[in-house]
Amino acid sequence: MIDLVVIKDLEGMVGREFVSTHEEDLIANSADALKQPHRPDIVVFPRTAVEIAAIMRLANQRLIPVTPRGGGVGYTGGCVPLHGGIVLNLSRMNQILTIDDANMYAIVEPCVITKTLMDAADVKGLFYPPDPASMKECTIGGNVAENAGGPRCVKYGTTKQYVLGIEFVTPTGEIIMSGGPTPKNVAGLDLHSLMIGSEGLLGIMTRIWLRLIPKPAAKRTLRACFPTVRNAAECVTSFAGKRMTPSALELIDQLSINAVEDARNFGLPRDAKAMLIIEVDGSVPEVERQAGVVEHLCLAHGGYDLIAAKNDNEAEELWEVRRAISRSLMKYGNKKINEDIVVPRSRIPELFDQLAVIENRYGLLIPSFGHAGDGNIHVNVMLDQNDPDQVERAHNAVKEIMKAAVDLGGTISGEHGIGYTKAEYMPLAFSPETISTMEKVKRALDPNGILNPGKMFPIGIRAKDC
Repeated sequence: MIDLVVIKDLEGMVGREFVSTHEEDLIANSADALKQPHRPDIVVFPRTAVEIAAIMRLANQRLIPVTPRGGGVGYTGGCVPLHGGIVLNLSRMNQILTIDDANMYAIVEPCVITKTLMDAADVKGLFYPPDPASMKECTIGGNVAENAGGPRCVKYGTTKQYVLGIEFVTPTGEIIMSGGPTPKNVAGLDLHSLMIGSEGLLGIMTRIWLRLIPKPAAKRTLRACFPTVRNAAECVTSFAGKRMTPSALELIDQLSINAVEDARNFGLPRDAKAMLIIEVDGSVPEVERQAGVVEHLCLAHGGYDLIAAKNDNEAEELWEVRRAISRSLMKYGNKKINEDIVVPRSRIPELFDQLAVIENRYGLLIPSFGHAGDGNIHVNVMLDQNDPDQVERAHNAVKEIMKAAVDLGGTISGEHGIGYTKAEYMPLAFSPETISTMEKVKRALDPNGILNPGKMFPIGIRAKDC
């Protein structure tokens, strides 16, 4: 499929040095955080929208699968080239083009690291709230493609709340601009919103306009331990009754606490069945008031060992506990099935009750943690991937976990997306008519099914026997 003529054409579009069939590049672009590699045939490193448009036109002519790639830190295989072909590695498109502090927006290329944008905005007294745990590695383009969130989305929302406009290249090679720097814009169809959460199925983003907001004057970060997960979960739901919304509200269960303590020795109390990390922000008087409410609610629900960070460094130490969990869990098995289910916040206690039942039924450890403030819990089914019985039990456990989330009024993914790893669960969350409509949108924009085939829907270039 990738012959010498195609290689020469690609080299003519982007430059010979930015087209690679070297083994190390093929391997480096074959997997994401799941570490389930599928090698591409070739890797291309474009620099402009014009170059990407030319590549997509060639790919359509030759029916070559194309997979866009940003930071490569996803958990659902979104950037994995399941059917080989071309990987469009966007790492050269990594510039912050503008930070307009007067109008409070930024223009960025898709491979700007999220933390880089946060820091650049902070210098100007501005704030970009979406804060995925992988913020030091993930890219803005990937965040938009997955509609990524993070701890702060309980108050500030996910990435979609900050996207003002997107320039993107369609699967057939047209360059489209939708939206722009103005926060109010109802002229024409809202095409850029179609790109948010599209997981690289509908186009390749080349520039993104992002809304920034004023930086909060103050913040306070607190930690509390609880005698049961239900105590902690019920504390989470109690904030609504006080008509206040913490800027972040994270729940960590005992398995996760012990794993991160073994790995990093933070001095966490191992007897705690659960822990909450809570952050409030706003004006100085409002932060003081909210911090008092947090302490009161934690104590009222059995919380103990309360710690309030005295400065930014101490707050960062509390958050480092949360960020260190994911890698630390590997003490429980050589494979982790990391799911990011969502339920209404009021149903978090029921969710944890059901997780305990599933854990006992299948005899597997299922450490869980995450963004309890908006009901988004990261459920990790741990197993020995070399044990076929455990693999089967784990797969069945995940099916039950997905169904439990949907039955509780939630859904199968809050921020990791669907990719190929969750495609089989789509019928749990959506009616056949809804899935069919999504597929029609995909076919309309990508008639040859070449862009990121094999993800989310069972359609694409391979389904057409090309």
